[in-house]
Amino acid sequence: MRGPAGPAGPPVAVSDRGRLHELIEREQTRLDASTPKSSLMYRRAHAVLVGGVASSFQRRVPWPLYLARGEGPCVWDLDGRRMVDFHNGFGSMVQGHANPSITSAVRDQITSGSHFAAPTEDAVIVAEELARRFGLPKWRYTNSGSESTMDAIRIARGFTGREVVMKMVGAYHGHHDGVMVATGGDRDVPDDDGNWPSVSYGAGIPASVSELTVAVPFNDAAALDRRVQELDRESRKPACLIMEPAMVLGMILPEPGYLEAVREITRHHGIVLIFDEVKTGLAVAAGGVTERSGVRPDLITLAKALGGGMPSGAIGGTEEVMSVVEDGSVYQVGTYNGNALTMAAARASLFDVLTPDAYARLERLNRRMVDGCHRVLDAHGTAGYALGIGARGCVTLSPMRITDYATLRATQDTDLLRLTWLYAVNSGVFITPARPEQWTLSVAHGDEDVDAYVGFLDHLLTDLKVAS
Repeated sequence: MRGPAGPAGPPVAVSDRGRLHELIEREQTRLDASTPKSSLMYRRAHAVLVGGVASSFQRRVPWPLYLARGEGPCVWDLDGRRMVDFHNGFGSMVQGHANPSITSAVRDQITSGSHFAAPTEDAVIVAEELARRFGLPKWRYTNSGSESTMDAIRIARGFTGREVVMKMVGAYHGHHDGVMVATGGDRDVPDDDGNWPSVSYGAGIPASVSELTVAVPFNDAAALDRRVQELDRESRKPACLIMEPAMVLGMILPEPGYLEAVREITRHHGIVLIFDEVKTGLAVAAGGVTERSGVRPDLITLAKALGGGMPSGAIGGTEEVMSVVEDGSVYQVGTYNGNALTMAAARASLFDVLTPDAYARLERLNRRMVDGCHRVLDAHGTAGYALGIGARGCVTLSPMRITDYATLRATQDTDLLRLTWLYAVNSGVFITPARPEQWTLSVAHGDEDVDAYVGFLDHLLTDLKVAS
């Protein structure tokens, strides 16, 4: 794993907020003028889609960019603007858009039937490969990351007979009630004892459900151990700890020895350890962070990159924990689980696309990205760092190293994030909106695409230096 470099000068914080807002207005005006068809589509969409979009994560003021197609490392919006894609479907499209192997597999399958709600050979073959890659023998399928984490928590509760769930502060594990807690917000502040409140994210989540979820800070094994012991004394020992083994808040890597300590604590207390690798699994390595760290959890959740663009999800587990699904005491069901189209795409992706050579290519491209970002930061005398593993990475414009949600929150500048996104898309670089400056590479990217990302960063910091 490539870690952060040391600070490279003064912080990037912009002291002249008026100038910063001028830059935002300039870039926003430029984008608005170049996307009239997205504007028209937004007016049409708003009449029938809430907010004009299919998911709240797609909203943007004054209108979102409506995409028309994708091919290889690029996407095109309705106005025909070509952008090199580092958004990649929130990290799903590690295979690149319209990958020929996956397209062919789906085309062949759909002519033989798209859905049966019955087992297929591809579902078996994909499970065998996932078991090999992640070192867990038993698997079930879902249709999304939210379903995977929801079912994994239910399995853990059924196995332990307990109800309390532990998670990391600031982590997002999908949109079901039990994990929409302590995901980041103004009320996510620890009390005098260092305990974080069980605050729900948005309305519609019962307080009685939120109170069953307890959050602790990432990269702090002592805080985890202390909180588990407190809950045990209260007769509220957790059923499970669900965590991203590398938090995709930008990119926060585990400190040396941290995951090993978490594994020991959870094993000692009989707590099911769930690695949520929805964002990292199959993206940072063939076996995700689980492979890179050598730490094996009791359950793993996958989605995103698994389906090569098809809605997909999976849960892997030990024989022991999965026994409650095997004996029927926990119901894990779904009409589209392991559906024929998704399994055909997943099989092609695992065997034809995400090969050892592909992961070597992703590592090389990520090194080029990280090194390029560091060169730009050094050239501008800007504090910050870049790091990347496999297909995922992030450049952090902060003098402080980010190790958990609290340090992330202390350094975030929402105006700067907005300006970063505007500079990117106006430079022909598509990145996730309103997020730390993260990227997802695909096997279709080349050196010139990486250089386009580094070039936009250079352009941004040039203007920020003038504005500071």
